[in-house]
Amino acid sequence: MAGARRSNDWGFPRWRGYESSRDTVEVRLCDRHGCEEPGDCPAPKAPNSPERWYFCAKHAGEYNRNYNYFEGLTKEQREQRTHDEQRDASGFGQASHYGWGGPGDGTRSADEMRALEIFELDSDADFKAVKKAWRALAKENHPDVKPDDAEAAKRFQAGQAAFDVLRVAEERREWKGPDSKS
Repeated sequence: MAGARRSNDWGFPRWRGYESSRDTVEVRLCDRHGCEEPGDCPAPKAPNSPERWYFCAKHAGEYNRNYNYFEGLTKEQREQRTHDEQRDASGFGQASHYGWGGPGDGTRSADEMRALEIFELDSDADFKAVKKAWRALAKENHPDVKPDDAEAAKRFQAGQAAFDVLRVAEERREWKGPDSKS
């Protein structure tokens, strides 16, 4: 019995992992001075450089928070890089709503388009037109005006929900700013 080794499978060989061994595994430590955690998060040493730092999760977050993408570039190079990246990603602007290839020019979601259909407005209608259509629908179908009409109550509720969808979308656009594209 000189060559026999003890195993950890308690007599059930399938409990052992495939190709498992008890050999030591080399672990790369975090490149931050004094850190003893495993460095499993690569980070570039410089823009467009293949060389990498390897940090732990804590120090990788710290590095990314302070990373300046435009460091070492002139103003013209920064503007050129920004322009190139916005140009390359412009195709995604049309799909900024819920589905690819949706209705209109991509600036409105499918919910907004359905809301505009309730008011019988075009996809490029501004919020003033939405308010005007909502007021007309509300005056015509309000439960105080037509107290016993179930169809009018349904139209009023649908109009109210449609107006809420469009109001929230308009507030979101105003919050992003008038010159933002998405």
